[in-house]
Amino acid sequence: MDIAVSVIVPAYNTEKYIHKAIDSALSQTLKNLEVVVVDDCSRDNTIKVVQSFDDPRVRLLINSKNLGPGGARNRAIRAAKGTWVAVLDSDDWYAPERLERLVQVAQQKNADLVVDDLNLIEYGASSPWGTMIGESGQKISSITAISAADFVRSNIEGKGGLRLGFSKPLLRRDFLLKHNIEYSETLKIGEDFWFYMDCFLYGAAFFLVPEPYYFYCARPDSLVSGNKIKRLEDQCQSINDFLANKDYLDKNPQVNQALLLHQSESQRWLDYYRVVEPLKQGNVSTAVIAMTTNPKFFQHVSSQIPKIIKRRLKSYFGNTEESKQKNIFQT
Repeated sequence: MDIAVSVIVPAYNTEKYIHKAIDSALSQTLKNLEVVVVDDCSRDNTIKVVQSFDDPRVRLLINSKNLGPGGARNRAIRAAKGTWVAVLDSDDWYAPERLERLVQVAQQKNADLVVDDLNLIEYGASSPWGTMIGESGQKISSITAISAADFVRSNIEGKGGLRLGFSKPLLRRDFLLKHNIEYSETLKIGEDFWFYMDCFLYGAAFFLVPEPYYFYCARPDSLVSGNKIKRLEDQCQSINDFLANKDYLDKNPQVNQALLLHQSESQRWLDYYRVVEPLKQGNVSTAVIAMTTNPKFFQHVSSQIPKIIKRRLKSYFGNTEESKQKNIFQT
């Protein structure tokens, strides 16, 4: 039987979550699939949990050294046998009909990438608090083509937007292999965004399905909650690297304009956190030096004061956990 979809699951120390992730893939209404798990040198019982599945559709690859999420996904894609590749993080899960629906849309639209809305759920919660589209405030009720400029604008630092960089796509595997498109193995956070941008670079047809079939689990020990300064430094460098694609950007001025805005806002937030993070840690001398080398810091702080006051009031009078949840995609 031909394999329609290869579900790729990078795994690192997620023994608490990965059983649910794999089970959700195996429980799909689309049955001709495989689940390719790449263990990235876990130190817990992740491997044992994966090996507990008595299903020939589950394949386990074990890295001899830690490659990071990008490297683990690259290995899974190279090993995949499906016509389509579906990304699943080891602490997330699918609704049962997800893959059948996305494959149907991909075939109808002759798409290279298809993403759906995300259910946003707190670890241990019984139901989502919202969705990616719902939290963006945008109204999208039908299958929508996403351009590269749309995609960049949806992820501008500190701005409202769909945050499509967090979405988990169904990908045409032949397209990836033909253009030798791989995830960055140096980025630990944000590698998804630049992987999608490389797909756009080679003319990928990208579609958004407005229904949420993917459950994005927010947990305090995830990579997304890591060092803001390092994330923004990597982000600024990645934008600079992509801006070197002059031929593509000359033909796509709207993408170039969106990237320049993305660059400007990312640098502004980086300058801000280079002062704020040391202050939080009590390192006043480092913060003062950062203030003197980042003259736009005070301008940025003054623009943030109304938002800070609003968050503090909401946290004091409202539901603190809900406030944290709704800011998952915000700076």
